[in-house]
Order: sequence, then C-alpha cells, then structure tokens
Amino acid sequence: MKVIVLGAGIVGVTSAYQLAKSGHDVTVVDRQSGPALETSFANAGEVSFGYCSPWAAPGIPMKAMKWLFMKHAPLILRPKLDMAMLAWMARMLSNCTSERYAINKSRMLRLADYSRIALADLRAETGIAYDERMQGTLQLFRTQQQLEASAKDVKALAADGIPYEVLDRDGCVRFEPALKHVRDKIVGGLLTPKDETGDCFKFTNALAAKAAALGVRFAYGTTIKALDVEAGRVRGVITDRERMSAEAVVVALGSYSPLLLKPLGIRLPVYPVKGYSLTIPITDASRAPESTVMDETYKIAITRLGDRIRVGGMAEISGYTNDLGLARRSTLEHSVTDLFPGGDISKASFWSGLRPMTPDGTPVIGATKVAGLFLNTGHGTLGWTMSTGSARLIGDLVGGRQPEIDARDLAISRYG
Repeated sequence: MKVIVLGAGIVGVTSAYQLAKSGHDVTVVDRQSGPALETSFANAGEVSFGYCSPWAAPGIPMKAMKWLFMKHAPLILRPKLDMAMLAWMARMLSNCTSERYAINKSRMLRLADYSRIALADLRAETGIAYDERMQGTLQLFRTQQQLEASAKDVKALAADGIPYEVLDRDGCVRFEPALKHVRDKIVGGLLTPKDETGDCFKFTNALAAKAAALGVRFAYGTTIKALDVEAGRVRGVITDRERMSAEAVVVALGSYSPLLLKPLGIRLPVYPVKGYSLTIPITDASRAPESTVMDETYKIAITRLGDRIRVGGMAEISGYTNDLGLARRSTLEHSVTDLFPGGDISKASFWSGLRPMTPDGTPVIGATKVAGLFLNTGHGTLGWTMSTGSARLIGDLVGGRQPEIDARDLAISRYG
C-alpha cells in the first residue's frame, strides 16, 4: 500500500519505519530540513514507562491557582481570545476527577508499557545508539504532602503491574549519589526502575536512516497545504510542490494536526503546551544525576544524556508561540542548581518546543471518519516514551491487522 506519513518527528519517523517493515511504500513529508527539528529536538530525554500521568488530575485546578503566584511555576497561562484554547482548557478541567484520572492513567500506562517492549525490540533489531541508559526515573519529593499525594500513582502502577519502589531520603541518595549534597531538601521519592533515558534527536535521526535503507522517501522542506479527500476517502496530500497520491495518510504533525484536519470537519482536541529545556555540559560527574530525577515541586526533569545534562519541563499555555522567555530559563536553572549544584550553566543551550496535548493526556491513535486517514498524534510530554508502541499500533491499524493491545479507546471516537 502507498502510505504518506505527515511529520518527521519521533512519532512520524517511528511510524514510517514500522510501516516500511510491514511492506508498505512510504513517504514522509515535513517542512523542516531534516528529522526531529521541532518538538523532538531537545526534549527532556525521559523515556518514562512508569512515570506516566495525565496533567489533568484531582487537585490540579487548586494547584493551578497557587502556581499563578509562584516565581518558579510549573504551569504558565497566557490567556487569549482563542476558542480552541478555551475549549481545550474546559475539557481538561472536566478530566480533573478521580474517576477520569484513573481511566486516563490506565490508558497511558497500557500504551507506555507496550512501548517499553517495542523499544527494546527495536534497539535489539537496529543496534541504534542514542546516549541511552536503563536506570529508571526518580520522582523526587521535597515535602511530606507530595510524598503522601503519590499514593494515587502508586495505586495505578500496582493495578497495571508496573514495577515501582517508594524510597525514603536515604534510598533516594543511594539511587542518585549526587543528591547527598542536598539531602536535607528532600523527604523521599518514587522510583520507577523500568524507565529509560536517551537523546530523542539522535534516536530519530538514526532511525530515519534505517527507514531510508528500507526504502522510505523523505520529502523535507515541503509545506503541507491540505489533505486531498474525495467521496469520503483520502486520496493523497497537496503540498507547496506537488500533489502526492496515497492509499493511506498518517497525520503525525503534533500540535499542528488539528489545523490540517479542521477543514474536513474533524475536531481534534489537541492544543500546544510549550515546554522548555536547557542542555548543560557535565563538568563534574560526581555532582550530576545518573539517570532522571523528576523535581516534583517544579515538574522539571533533570536527565543524564552522555556527557550532558538535559533539564526540561514546565507547561506554558500560550498558543502557537515559540519565544524563549528568560523567566522560564530562570526556573530551569533554579531547579537544577538547587538539586545538583556545581554545574556550569553559563554554557547551557536554551530551547523550547510545542507539545501536542490532549485534554485527557492520552494520545489519539487510529482511524478517522475519512477512509484511509489515520491519526498518530497528541502525545503531549510523552511522545518519546510512547512512540515505538504507537508506531506498532498504527502499523497494524493501517494494515488492517488486530493490534496486540486494545487500541479502541485511543481513537478520536472517544471524544464523541
């Protein structure tokens, strides 16, 4: 089958590779000059199969009010007269209940655990190297209240059979020895030992090369104008260069997916939530994390990537803007220097990207009302984590095969 994949980020490239492995004739279209040059470029580096939760959670509305007045807030809201933003926020708030949280987290854990298996298989199959480590994620709590609030996550992890360990202060220091310098600032942590880390940009580029070797064509520097639909079936894609025909199209455009789908009457509730990162060279390994430490207070991940530290996080709801605010850099610097003092942040590179968030936290994977048109988007902060499992699902769904895990509640139809 002739398939076009729209988007050359981590989700698009893994989808293209999987489709090519299944024997399809695949072309990837992207406006950038190469793979992983937008949201996949400098993300936090976490591959968080266990640390995997919806942003919409009980208590978030009250926390959000408090965060508005914090200097180093994990959530920044810049409201505007944007109906898509307002509708998305209303839907997100409706998911901030214990019942919805349990449902959404279970969906996310199911896909994340499937991706854990898929990534291991892909790594063994391709031999790709991407500064990978398999040492887990430590969710670090600075207050007793945070530690006690983690009970809901522990319950969900236990229900889905995901390994975890609740650690006291000494346990946190044993896991991450560099924390001994700041042990009095922490009370405990939640360790998910199956989590991994790695450079998403390196991985995506290496996999794109493997996909090209399988025959995948990459049309870089190409702007997508519209989907070509006739009689309820997708016929291809119209770009600024040509009309490209296809029997199936996979939309993996992240935050820009809803804009392409809207003319077809497909209302995809995905909205950009901007995240920021710093990449800092390691000057003293004894003061650097071994894996990923998630600073629960500021919702910032501090990750070891080879000879660098990637510090990523925050959620800024401000539309399709990609400016680099100095106040956001200050928050990243505060978190990393507070927990891992001694690094040379003057040499850090600063970056931002637009995460494609759904109001329930779960990505949208599956068919649409237009025959031959499929979605693989809306992964939010977990595109790197869920990419390989999502690619397997889309490969099965495009090929008309029964997926290995239940994917029915991942489709856009769940929104009614």
